Amino acid sequence: MSAVVLHAHGGMEALQYHTDWPVPKPGHRQVLIRVGACGLNNTDVNTRTGWYSKAVTGGTDSNAGAAADDADPAWGGAPVGLPRIQGADAVGLVVAAGAEADPSLVGKRVMIDCWMRNWDDPLNRETTGYFGSEIDGGFAQYTVVDHRNVAAVDSPLSDAELATFSCSYSTAEGMLWRAGVHADDRVLITGASGGVGSALVQLAKRRGAFVIALASPAKHEVLRDLGADLVLERAPADLPVALKENTGHDKVTVVADVVGGDYWPHLIDTLVRGGRYVTSGAIAGPIVALDLRTLYLQDLTLHGSTVIPPQIFADLVGYIERGEVRPLLAATYPLQDLKQAQTAFIEKRHVGNIVVVPELPVEPE
Repeated sequence: MSAVVLHAHGGMEALQYHTDWPVPKPGHRQVLIRVGACGLNNTDVNTRTGWYSKAVTGGTDSNAGAAADDADPAWGGAPVGLPRIQGADAVGLVVAAGAEADPSLVGKRVMIDCWMRNWDDPLNRETTGYFGSEIDGGFAQYTVVDHRNVAAVDSPLSDAELATFSCSYSTAEGMLWRAGVHADDRVLITGASGGVGSALVQLAKRRGAFVIALASPAKHEVLRDLGADLVLERAPADLPVALKENTGHDKVTVVADVVGGDYWPHLIDTLVRGGRYVTSGAIAGPIVALDLRTLYLQDLTLHGSTVIPPQIFADLVGYIERGEVRPLLAATYPLQDLKQAQTAFIEKRHVGNIVVVPELPVEPE
């Protein structure tokens, strides 16, 4: 089969396109999926460069990954088995099932829950892995996964549109769930034009919150169309004044952040007493300045959000089927052009998600 394979941590040269990679065979509890499309996300880039290493202090768009320690280059703080097929957001058709997998899935179009769980203890965050990181993912014509990690989806959306959801939207919903976002909240969202950011806008509005999005001006119209109540520059010089002038309040109850970096103290200072901060990324840099007096005197709660409970994915599939969220497909590329697609992803001129589409394969015997 055709597949893009990560052979080492590093630059784009670490990704190699193969046309003779072995088709995986499903294990007893796995299904074999013919991939129709697979979305890109920051985890792919960060794992390739080794950005997750504690030795790296720069943002995800820097060359700081060159400083990564081989001992902790992946999200879980451990090495990734190489070679590895990346790609978490796979959508496709189930074409075969293992002996102990659900046979009714064969012939159905499915989305994949990115979190590989110990299904005997599914809430144990210490025993989770990630699709396309700890096991091979969807940047290929075929992939295999535990049958409990897939859901058939009844939707008129295309494979490419469905491939924009799993990672970004489950990450966003997990953030909002962890922060307990509700209809009385004023939610400030950083990086609002990216995959997770644009998902946060839609999902926070679904919960009835007042949504304030930060993004570059060229992307404001799209974010308003997604439901943002207020869109501001991505780093206003005086954030409280900008909020006060547009909302009547100079503070928010929740900050949902995927950016971090030097602007981070301004975000924390914008929270009301008892406010909540939640993060699932740090594209502008992971090292931030925190005045502990702000944390304890303002009774703030800080949440990190990575591994999410299983119901988040099930809820997301329901939102999609009921039309409560919509895809934001920025561009599609052929699988063999993954390097170009990832370059465009890193440049962040788009709004939403970028997807790669494998060529239609010859069915395996």
